[in-house]
Amino acid sequence: MDARLVTDIFLERGLITAETAEQLTHLSQTEHKPIEQTILDAQIVDESGFEQVLADALGAEAYSLQEFNPDASTLSLIPSGLARLHGVLPIAASGNTIFVALVDPLNPRPIEDIRFALGREIVQVISFPSRVQNLIRENYGSEDSSIQEILAQLDSGHDITVDQSEADTFNLQSVTAEANAAPIIKYVDLILEKAIAARASDIHFEPFETEFKIRYRVDGALYEMDPPPFRLALPVISRVKVMSNLNIAERRLPQDGRIQRTINGRQVDLRVSTLPTAFGESVVLRVLDRSSVNLDLETLGMPAETMAYILEVIEKPNGIFIVTGPTGSGKTTTLYSCLRKINTIDSKLLTAEDPVEYEIDGIIQVPINDSIGLTFSRVLRAFLRQDPDRILIGETRDMETAQIAIQASLTGHLVFTTLHTNDSTGAVTRLMDMGIEPFLISASLECVLAQRLIRKICTSCRTAYEPSEQVLASLGLSVHDIGDKSFYYGKGCENCNQTGYKGRKGIYELLKISDPIREMINNRTPGILIRQKAIELGMNTLREDGLRSIYEGLSTIEEVVKYT
Repeated sequence: MDARLVTDIFLERGLITAETAEQLTHLSQTEHKPIEQTILDAQIVDESGFEQVLADALGAEAYSLQEFNPDASTLSLIPSGLARLHGVLPIAASGNTIFVALVDPLNPRPIEDIRFALGREIVQVISFPSRVQNLIRENYGSEDSSIQEILAQLDSGHDITVDQSEADTFNLQSVTAEANAAPIIKYVDLILEKAIAARASDIHFEPFETEFKIRYRVDGALYEMDPPPFRLALPVISRVKVMSNLNIAERRLPQDGRIQRTINGRQVDLRVSTLPTAFGESVVLRVLDRSSVNLDLETLGMPAETMAYILEVIEKPNGIFIVTGPTGSGKTTTLYSCLRKINTIDSKLLTAEDPVEYEIDGIIQVPINDSIGLTFSRVLRAFLRQDPDRILIGETRDMETAQIAIQASLTGHLVFTTLHTNDSTGAVTRLMDMGIEPFLISASLECVLAQRLIRKICTSCRTAYEPSEQVLASLGLSVHDIGDKSFYYGKGCENCNQTGYKGRKGIYELLKISDPIREMINNRTPGILIRQKAIELGMNTLREDGLRSIYEGLSTIEEVVKYT
């Protein structure tokens, strides 16, 4: 559930103060604990009190699940795939009406989806969310058992009539029928559900010559799930294309689409990309789970000094703030967090993005569409006629975009943007390579933040150890340098899927554009010399910030060496 929505309900009813609401929301996000549990721990209400407050707010009936034990006939009212996918538990039935409890009682989407799927009237009752979740888990089995059941059903039945060998004589009608077959729909839904539950950022469907692989990316690393039979490649990929409104008959050109679903009671956006390969289409789904992203600047884990300087920069009336790093290093999250901080009623914020990843109230967001000529540079020119105070450019890709960004900053706008460079000083070099005059860069640039995401050690299996001299040497350290500092690694447990890591954190390198640096930019000084000067002036490198994470017991030597 959205922590802010829940605390707002409690605030409206005078059960908490505005200050307590803020504290509870912050606590829920930083401790990764459901808001209902946070409220219980704070002893504001008990379980039945929580249910009653939400029931009053929604005009529904509160229903305690403490003694509830659903029988088979009640559970059969909603198929297991739908119940798990939407986070819905059937409580009872009367005539054509099914009474249900939701994992997220504040999200109305599952009710509509279930009503549409079953063709019956659905009435919501309010029960404690974690009890709903546990009962769904206990009574509808695990994802793995459900997946095996569906595969067995596909093997025993004749739902899939066309196999991959008939790809040359592609029959649109039969492929569409396959993609809409109930077992295939259930199978794809369960794959998505399993990926979301595992906090995956990407889902890969990959057909090869004799096998069909499905992989998830969790915390930056890819994990393979049990591969389905090869013959399911075409129907599964066709199903994903149907869900994202893509042309399933077009298999020779790349396509892009989008799926919006409520999965496990959470609103999730999936960006879909198809790529024709030698053995069929490879499909990648980028998961944008709004409920799992925390856009508070304070929770990004920046060093205090870096944080203080950025807070100073984002309040300036004009200038350019660049965030650099490779794809998937958290640049967008950092910039959104900055925008959230300055998103006040007295300033106009405009963003140009490809695509819009997270929708934020109060900010006008424009999706780039190159196919119709809606490019970054064209949108930016239009922005300058919209009387903005702050502008976010999703990515500065070419000279034209960079020139307009600089022009915007010099005419009294604060501009946020990203670049793909390896370190902070690389951004200056990259702008010069694009053809931007050095004096324009030095006049407009305020600071450059380089960042990476490294995996955090799982707190459940964190273990202290003494690193060998060889391992320390990979960081450029000796035994004398580390003194009595402790080092940790994750042994691997059920909580982290035996990987030793759970979650990720940022490491940062901030280049402040001070007068000595401006002078070097004007003189076209090579990037390496600018970097040396910045370090002399007190800049902490990515490696040094990585060391901070190691010494604080948050990450491992291997992770820091890998990314710096």
